[in-house]
Amino acid sequence: MEVNEHAPGNFCWAEIGTTNVAKAKRFYTELFNWETQDVPAGDIGTYTLMQMNGRDVCGLYELNAEQRELGIPPHWLSYVSVESADAATQKAKQLGAAVALEPMDIMGIGRMSLMQDPTGAHFAIWQSKQHKGFGVTRQPGTPCWFELATKDTSKSGQFYSSLFGWQPKTETMGPPDKPMPYTLMMQGDNRAAGMLEMDEAWGDLPPHWMVYVEVEDCDAVAKRAESLGGKVQVPPTDISQVGRFSVISDPTGATFSVIKLDEPAS
Repeated sequence: MEVNEHAPGNFCWAEIGTTNVAKAKRFYTELFNWETQDVPAGDIGTYTLMQMNGRDVCGLYELNAEQRELGIPPHWLSYVSVESADAATQKAKQLGAAVALEPMDIMGIGRMSLMQDPTGAHFAIWQSKQHKGFGVTRQPGTPCWFELATKDTSKSGQFYSSLFGWQPKTETMGPPDKPMPYTLMMQGDNRAAGMLEMDEAWGDLPPHWMVYVEVEDCDAVAKRAESLGGKVQVPPTDISQVGRFSVISDPTGATFSVIKLDEPAS
């Protein structure tokens, strides 16, 4: 399904920061049949648009020397659409967020900022101008879900509800043999995102947003990812009434999830 705009409060973009663009390109293009388009991006050099049939799916860029010195690892970053990056950033600060990058213009195509929520998870906001965000969704090979793993679902729920107007709705989800509370962040009747609480089993892993890419066959994609140099962190697992998912790290270490949905994403 093609999309041309993203309403405020919806996830609109995802990008991969990597230490090896060539290796990451090969991995993702062969895993998802994505195409690539390199565009000049000022100080960061080149920004790669990952595409399907000429429509943007997500972005890819190489972490610079300063980011590496700060110990920032390869990662996926999720963006939420807002009407005003400046207003949203100021509100986030008042709600307890730490701002890693103040609002800045990105080559005339939009305005963004990067922040860390009160529980430690990083996310970005995007005020679109020429670039609206990903241009295709709800089909294999496209982002279909964004999920927050946090150590305090109450604090996170309050923060994102106040910032984006999301309303928490807790249900029981997870594998059939290990059901758990799962919070849907609702925007009206639409599901904006998901949220789950991290327990001791997560170890030292920090709170984070996870991007899910829709696939036709979770097991086949996980196996393919390994053959391309990736690592399966969570093997294909069923989630009752949702689908079958797997958590994968690409060859440079950036982690994402894939999911075969029982029903189309909504």
